[in-house]
Amino acid sequence: MRGRAGVGSGPGSMRTERPVSTVKAAAGRQRKRPDGPDWFNKWVQSPRWFYGFWVVVAICLVTYGVSLGLGQVRPGSAWGVGYGVAAVIVLGGVALYGVRRRALRLRFLGGSWYYLQLHVYGGALFLLLVLMHTAFSIPNGILTGWLWFLSMWLVFGGFVGLVLQKWIPTLLNTGLTTEVHLSRIPELIAEVHSRAETITETGPEVLRDLYIQRLAPHMSGPRPRWGHYFNVTSLIQSESEQFNQVRSLLAERDRARLDELEELYRTKLEMDAHYTLQRTLRGWLYLHTPVAVAVVGLLTLHIFFVIYY
Repeated sequence: MRGRAGVGSGPGSMRTERPVSTVKAAAGRQRKRPDGPDWFNKWVQSPRWFYGFWVVVAICLVTYGVSLGLGQVRPGSAWGVGYGVAAVIVLGGVALYGVRRRALRLRFLGGSWYYLQLHVYGGALFLLLVLMHTAFSIPNGILTGWLWFLSMWLVFGGFVGLVLQKWIPTLLNTGLTTEVHLSRIPELIAEVHSRAETITETGPEVLRDLYIQRLAPHMSGPRPRWGHYFNVTSLIQSESEQFNQVRSLLAERDRARLDELEELYRTKLEMDAHYTLQRTLRGWLYLHTPVAVAVVGLLTLHIFFVIYY
């Protein structure tokens, strides 16, 4: 059932399409370590970036320790201002990923994979520099307080997004035979629903009762389910038991109809899984981006007030 989206002429010919993405290009740059643990190879795309990040973190913490020993750690001190300026510079680098994604055709800017690494590790470094700038305490002012809070939200929210982008594709690639883009799911579910109606309206009474009483309420549209976040295949397999219960009650000639109906219903359940999980990824982005814009806006005001007042 993998392939191009659309419906063939024969029964059970629903096929779906995998969306074009940059995953393959990024995977080509990932460097696996044969001797490394599975978690490392799953979560770390580039050991060079990973180890480089921790080297920079160590340098920052040593520098902070020196400034702390000199008693010069506060937002308005020279050290504090230096940490703040460094945080602004790093945030500018983090924002380049969003710019690069909107200018994919400008290949002279370099591969987006490198901007993604800068976005991930730079975001964590930005958080550390903000904490160093505020001496690891919450600022008292309203503007600076909100800026501090939203910076925390932005970075920790980004970490949640990173986890989702590793976790959800793993769920979708485990046991599912359907691949479909989120925008096409309502259209394809409507098509599955129509075909299921056609199969059962002229079928035996047992088949019609199964469809009307158990299946039809779930086939009219996308239906998100919490169970898809934990085990997609077990949820789908448990739904298949109801078909086995009526199979022995059907004549041999009607079992082909039941098999086709089961395949359509499984396709519907798999598209529900895609709808649930892909919508989560998209919903996270809608929460992350506005906060990033708010942080940039508040930071601009903060810099303005620091310079002119």
